[in-house]
Formats: sequence, C-alpha cells, structure tokens
Amino acid sequence: MPLHRVNPAELSPPTGFSHAVTATGSRLVFLAGQTALDGDGKVTGTTLPEQFERALANLLDALRHAGGTPADLARVTVYATDVADYRANAAALGRIWHRLAGRDYPAMAVIGAVRLWDEQALVELDGVAVLE
Repeated sequence: MPLHRVNPAELSPPTGFSHAVTATGSRLVFLAGQTALDGDGKVTGTTLPEQFERALANLLDALRHAGGTPADLARVTVYATDVADYRANAAALGRIWHRLAGRDYPAMAVIGAVRLWDEQALVELDGVAVLE
C-alpha cells in the first residue's frame, strides 16, 4: 500500500478525514475539480447531498480511468458555496462517501467558495492520488 494514514493521538479525533497521509508510490494522479455535471455537461441535483454524490462519483470515475481506486486518494479538497449547509449535511455526505469511496480517508479540506464555474454547482471536489 503506497499510502499510510497518520492520525496522532494529540490531535482531535478525525471524522471523515485523515490528519496526514504519507505516500511511497511511484505515480501521482492529479484529479481536476469535479462538480455534479452529467455526460451532457449539465449540473444535476438541486441539493448539496445530490450534487456531492455526483461530483464524488465523477472524481472516482476519473481516478478509475487513470488506474486508481478510492483507497489511492491521498488528498481531496472540497469547495462548497455554503459551508453551513455542508456542515448541516455532514452525516449524509459521510454516508455517501462511505458508500462510494469506503473508509480509507485522505487528507481533506473544505473551503468556502463564493461561486463555482457552473453557477448551479453547489460543490466541487479535486484530489491527488498515489499509485504504486
């Protein structure tokens, strides 16, 4: 396994992320920001959980086509147009993450954004994966 998740006891217990991830693989995959765009380039879903599920599925699909799996994710950044809404939906978003990506959490950050490229987009995810 090229990734090792580090969660020191001195830090607050991580929920849905790892405090640090070390990588020893030989190939990096840089994943572009993904929103809830369907195959026709239209934003799908009107709620944050609906859009998060599609954006995560898109990110993981790009990763699979690059030869990786969700366990290979070293870092994911989430850009949300409403951080309060993201926090309010954290439990639902966690269930979506578990179903699609499992329980191997990357280092993560959630960043508030005034707006995303597509005006209807509520969330965007990008990431870095390390493959052996």
